[in-house]
Amino acid sequence: MGKFDFKKYHVRAMNAASEVEKAEINKELKEYYASLNEADQVIFNEELQSFLIKEMANIKSVYDGASGVN
Repeated sequence: MGKFDFKKYHVRAMNAASEVEKAEINKELKEYYASLNEADQVIFNEELQSFLIKEMANIKSVYDGASGVN
């Protein structure tokens, strides 16, 4: 597991009660990023890209399974 826990932000955003709440979560993540030093921002970006790729692959897998695509 990486240094940053993107899953907690992702789950919170998925379960947000409103678009305003989602925007607040996004703002919180951006402020967290801004508080990091330059070296940690690089790691953050790399880990975020990896997280997003994995999430997209999971979504595609579920979609393909539900639609019967092999």
